[in-house]
Amino acid sequence: DNATLTVPCGGVTGLVGENGAGKTTLIKHVLGLLRAQSGTVNVFGRDPVHHPEEVLRRIGYLSENRDLPAWMRVDELMRYTRAFYPKWDSDYAEKLRDMFELDPTAKIGTLSMGQTAKAGLLAALAHRPEFLVLDEPSSGLDPIVRRDILDAVVRTAADEGRTILFSSHLLDEVERVGDRVVMLHSGHVVLDDTMEAIKKSHRSVVVRSANGGAAPTLPGMLSTQQEDGVWKLLCNVPHDELAAAASQGGYEILESGPASLNDIFVARAGTPAHVEE
Repeated sequence: DNATLTVPCGGVTGLVGENGAGKTTLIKHVLGLLRAQSGTVNVFGRDPVHHPEEVLRRIGYLSENRDLPAWMRVDELMRYTRAFYPKWDSDYAEKLRDMFELDPTAKIGTLSMGQTAKAGLLAALAHRPEFLVLDEPSSGLDPIVRRDILDAVVRTAADEGRTILFSSHLLDEVERVGDRVVMLHSGHVVLDDTMEAIKKSHRSVVVRSANGGAAPTLPGMLSTQQEDGVWKLLCNVPHDELAAAASQGGYEILESGPASLNDIFVARAGTPAHVEE
């Protein structure tokens, strides 16, 4: 809904939001699977709806549904996918298959969820796309498989300078690998900045009021929560400015530190995001 953003070349942009926030819908517009009712979508300077070949041949895509042909073997999937991409790198594909420990003779339909996700990532990476689009790539997977997939994604970005758009509702993952964050809530972009700038500009603070009672009124406050006689705040203001305002208002700062991406999302969107360990 009037979502305006630019994904810069190079690095990992995390697209975050609760389920139903609009992440997959936005990705479908990027891939030309949906036509924008208003506004424009440009990928490499081209409209993906009107120029699908020119755009999609430069994109690697891993679907949230991992809808791979169940009847194919892994090696058949590799040969089938290769036919669509002139820049398919067979040696790199074999390297990925070996790294992901995929049996070339195994049928896709017999693979575990984690193995299926790795097979999909192999197909998305082996033609060395300039732009890698991942829609919830680790949803439903165990922590070890999630780590393996994220490591492969980060290595791809770091070693080859590729651009990655990584959609997830698991904010701890995005916080670990993202260079930039676009936060969606109910179809709207509520935050769009580098991870460094977001973490630097948001602080988690615990304060105690000299006179007790009413909630604190400090600059940049995004959320407040009273607990055991103190107030837990999330503020979008530099620490020095916050400290000066607290002192002037008669508040004692007991704790102050960087806020987690999940805390920032709750404050910005008003909805707890799902976090898995």
